[in-house]
Amino acid sequence: MRSSVRWDVELIALSSISQKGEDSGTTTTPFRREPVIQPDGTVALVPTVSGNSLRGALRRIAEELFREQFCYEGQISLSAAHALRNGGSLTKVSGDGLTGRRRQQLRELVPPIAVFGGNGGGQPPIDGCLKVGKVVPRIRETESIVTRPFPGPLLSCFEIFSLESYSRFDDTVTREFPEPIAVPDEKKAQSMDSMLMRFEVETLPAGTHFETFLRMDRATPIEVSFFGDVWERFARDGSLGGRSSIGHGRVRVESQRVVLAGREPEPVDWRAELGPRRDDVITALGWLT
Repeated sequence: MRSSVRWDVELIALSSISQKGEDSGTTTTPFRREPVIQPDGTVALVPTVSGNSLRGALRRIAEELFREQFCYEGQISLSAAHALRNGGSLTKVSGDGLTGRRRQQLRELVPPIAVFGGNGGGQPPIDGCLKVGKVVPRIRETESIVTRPFPGPLLSCFEIFSLESYSRFDDTVTREFPEPIAVPDEKKAQSMDSMLMRFEVETLPAGTHFETFLRMDRATPIEVSFFGDVWERFARDGSLGGRSSIGHGRVRVESQRVVLAGREPEPVDWRAELGPRRDDVITALGWLT
């Protein structure tokens, strides 16, 4: 029995959030913005984390969970790894490619593809059942488009935006710096130039609230079970936006799940269901070539 399930999601920033916009050719990286028409008819450029960014983070967690279960390191093609990790790319292949039956078997055996979709096998993209909403901050400029009221006063994006400054330190003159290979005299001046560099990143501060949604359409119990584990891991250890390696993007997650169509998904363990079929799973991944 298939079901359509939706998660209404609230994200609270525990550290500053950043996402690179289109114009980032200087040492200052602006936040990604989208136009939002205000109630008075004016247009405001609002900082928004793209649904693609959140979807990509979830897809990578999905691949890691699947790899932990089936240990396929060194046993799948590069194109299959790309399809699992980032959706893959359209390619031309010889042979039959992915027939209708094989596409169905691939969905049954490989939940990351069933949930997120992907490209492979020289065929049109494989649709996933998951839809991910854009991550919209709760600020004055988005009050008319968010779906749930905010209990406190809303600030403008102009009041909460900040620029975080970073620098790359030149420690070539310290004792800890490794001794490099000798260079000719004419290149010495260039090699000893200062490496000090300062740059700035536009961010939304810790404490900012965001809303989004996740929706699975006509998903099987195994697909719902698998994505439930993906979402649980994101809620425990995921990050939003970019620069997570230097502390950006930590969030607290609150979500409410509702069944939109069909019955409440039957509780199943995707690991127990698919674990004994490892050989079939590896064979199916081989079709993504």
